[in-house]
Amino acid sequence: MRPYIICHMMTSIDGRIDCAMTAKLKGVEDYYTTLEALDTPSTLSGRVTGMLELAEPGEFQAKDKRVLGQDGFSKKIDADGYEIIVDTKGTLLWNEDSTYDKPHLIITSEQVTKEYLSYLDKKNISWIACGKDRIDLQRSVELLGEQFGVKRLAIVGGAHINGGFLDAGLLDEISILIGLGVDGREGMPAVLDGLPGDREPIPIKLKSVEQFEDGAVWLRYSLKNSR
Repeated sequence: MRPYIICHMMTSIDGRIDCAMTAKLKGVEDYYTTLEALDTPSTLSGRVTGMLELAEPGEFQAKDKRVLGQDGFSKKIDADGYEIIVDTKGTLLWNEDSTYDKPHLIITSEQVTKEYLSYLDKKNISWIACGKDRIDLQRSVELLGEQFGVKRLAIVGGAHINGGFLDAGLLDEISILIGLGVDGREGMPAVLDGLPGDREPIPIKLKSVEQFEDGAVWLRYSLKNSR
């Protein structure tokens, strides 16, 4: 029942994904064109990407520290697609959900406070909580399919959430738009990161290559677990 999941990223030629950098590359205009072509009404971002690009400034401070301590979900609206944000302990701040173009859905672990979930409820924001100490990605995507009707999902950043889905065997496809530029700065994030150091390379299969008039190149790969 889980969605078909695609990791879609724009990179420099050396595989770096810092948004401030890729925004300056020739070919950046093709990013949303290629994302739309993937036909993924729902997108998912990690906490850092959510904090930098989607959430309101500041951090939620719970006065009551009692945690949920069990899995659960709350569905506020039926939608064709969701803006999904992974926020393990529940720290990001949001406006009332009707102010956004697309309904939000927050995924947390069971360590989220009940007070934060109440905060989301008051904002009319849907949520999923699962996983004892960290988010259970497998269970999360099953709930996205079973309870929220998500059939196709694009993971759009960042490096560690991309790596987490890869490590869990949940990526069906990797989609890379390579812009015209080199980053080369030390310590900048790559497309996928955070896997154990002794991990063997994960086999992939090339699906397609497309070059745009501005010189950007779009590569699509399927993974071994692709359905």
